[in-house]
Amino acid sequence: MTSQHPARPGPPARTLTAAARQVLANDRIILPPASAADIRSGNIHDTVLTAMLTLAKTYRIGISVLRSGHPLNVFGTTRPSDHPRGRAFDTWQINGQAVVNPSTPRTLITNYMRAAEALGSYNVGGPYRLSGPAYFSDRTHHDHVHAGFSG
Repeated sequence: MTSQHPARPGPPARTLTAAARQVLANDRIILPPASAADIRSGNIHDTVLTAMLTLAKTYRIGISVLRSGHPLNVFGTTRPSDHPRGRAFDTWQINGQAVVNPSTPRTLITNYMRAAEALGSYNVGGPYRLSGPAYFSDRTHHDHVHAGFSG
């Protein structure tokens, strides 16, 4: 199932949280234009931003999507996605290595997934199914790591 979801970040917020300003200024967090606009709109929860900042202390991360452009529901379900609510981020690149690249060390990806869970992600998806209730893997998540937060 494929569908297009154009970016609609919303207008910039009058003020941003400290975490939002720090993410936008952090050169270890690589954001596509729509994700940067999502942050500037004030529609991304600080739990997500704080997790990204903490991960960036250890990893250089390439974000593929925060809020804009993501389907309203989890792919192939009627369950609402955390992305449109500003409570999730997807990472396509870790330390300059694409998650989907077979030469990217499995331990780099799994350690990153564990770190996301340790920071409060209740829903960590990726190319590998780790042990524990927070983790999942499916065909949709073979090329990135998803980290979803409850609030």
